[in-house]
Amino acid sequence: MIQVEALTKRYGPTTAVDELTFAARPGTVTGFLGPNGAGKSTTMRMIVGLERPTSGTATVGGRRYADLPAPLHAVGVMLDVRSVHPGRTAFRHLLAQARTHGISRSRVDEVIAITGLESVAGRRAGTYSLGMGQRLGIAGALLGDPETLILDEPVNGLDPDGVLWVRGLVRSLAAEGRTVFLSSHLMHELSLCADRVVIIGKGRLLADASVSELVQRSEHASTVRIRTTDPDLLTKVLVGLGAEVVPHDNGVLNVQGASVDDVGAAAARCGATVLELAADGGSLEDAYLHLTADAVQYRGGSTDGTTTDAPAGGAR
Repeated sequence: MIQVEALTKRYGPTTAVDELTFAARPGTVTGFLGPNGAGKSTTMRMIVGLERPTSGTATVGGRRYADLPAPLHAVGVMLDVRSVHPGRTAFRHLLAQARTHGISRSRVDEVIAITGLESVAGRRAGTYSLGMGQRLGIAGALLGDPETLILDEPVNGLDPDGVLWVRGLVRSLAAEGRTVFLSSHLMHELSLCADRVVIIGKGRLLADASVSELVQRSEHASTVRIRTTDPDLLTKVLVGLGAEVVPHDNGVLNVQGASVDDVGAAAARCGATVLELAADGGSLEDAYLHLTADAVQYRGGSTDGTTTDAPAGGAR
């Protein structure tokens, strides 16, 4: 179990993580979301002891990462696939990790097979594609057969088959009772593999809920589509009720801020003929965009959309 309590990280006047509290529990895949500059990477680095909190605590299995007697057996971590020495083969890289924790060579062979790297295990990591590098990072995280997995963007660079493989892997690990905590920018993928989602913005907690709860919330704020023979009249009535109305061709109105029942009742009151009335289903992406609308945070943003964050691995 990962427990974060009032976790705060400041870099001079910049607060990267601000009184953050949440838990990732055993048997659950917990997704970690937030805009660029929200503090996701800083939070994950504090959990695994790569950053020291200004205040608050982050523990795994009730202990700080630095206090774990055998970290590789307790926590499997993949934060930066580029950290592998480019001149070392995948097999040698994993074997070196294994020897630091008394892990057998047979386990190295197992994780290479699990991650589909058998045919390239003898190649130098510097020749790997991004997707192959991701598989090697996941192999390293699995090496100690840990109870907790922390994975930063595990599907980044993977082809569709690889994405499906990661989805099945994290679900199977959670089904075994392990804690899986992963970040991703792919909303659809998280909606398919995660049980819960933690969303942060500007270093603060915006949501900690099940995926189904967040989708239900987004349904209440979803767009209602109505086609009517009296669009101007109905628009006037709906705007008077505080709804936002966007007209389209053929008498179609897209309405936000009102439910299907509200729109239907408004049409009946003003005598507008309704030809079609339906709500677009909510989604995790809808909920995320709604929650983070005012929480986008860039530091030193460049013209190509990248960011320059706080020093020493600051908020991302």
